[in-house]
Amino acid sequence: MNGNDRQAYDRGTSLYSPDGRIYQVEYAREAVARGAPAMAVRADDAVVLAAVVKARSSLQVDDSVEKLHKLDDHLGAATAGHAADGRQLVDFARRAAQRERLRYGEPIAPETAATGLADHVQEYTQSGGTRPFGAALLVGGVHEGEPSLYALGPEGVPETWRAAVIGADSTAIREHLEETYRDGLAADGALSVLVDALRESDDEVAPEDLVVAVVDDDGYERLGADAVATAFDDGAPGAE
Repeated sequence: MNGNDRQAYDRGTSLYSPDGRIYQVEYAREAVARGAPAMAVRADDAVVLAAVVKARSSLQVDDSVEKLHKLDDHLGAATAGHAADGRQLVDFARRAAQRERLRYGEPIAPETAATGLADHVQEYTQSGGTRPFGAALLVGGVHEGEPSLYALGPEGVPETWRAAVIGADSTAIREHLEETYRDGLAADGALSVLVDALRESDDEVAPEDLVVAVVDDDGYERLGADAVATAFDDGAPGAE
């Protein structure tokens, strides 16, 4: 297919090319691939979310760059790609969690949250006058004592993972996660696995470049800088 033919099929979100592709969705995936990486590992009793956050300037306030988000008491998300698109999806998920509590008097299940988000994202790949979201999310939470982790991209397909990564260097980080992940990890072991995988792809990453949150039976909690630095010092993953 030459360039002119391709241009005929990439002007709308709801138009398939002759080879069955939606180019606007592929462009949105590229936007995600250019974003700083975000990762997550499902441990036996928790989900550990981590994201690389690097300020564009020494003048920028570090806390103003948000990649990890609390969606509900026992539900969190990490985003990669266009920050504004990610923020819109996070707000959508938070409203869904609030509706669940108001209607049924109980927290939203991670699967319900991920599926609802995916339906919302997918709608933007088939509606006129819209464009796909240029962001991907990792959604992790604990429901009835069971941790679960979901990933969804601009195409709007929710997938269940033991360990997942979105954003830049995804291939290298995922390969390392496939080699080092094992069942039986506790939360601290899951964090060590994430740190090792990140270092494998970027040997210049520093503790201050990483933000981490743990979602377990006690709720969603952002780890402090000291805990992240300790994970960098520990090196090898472990399990209880």
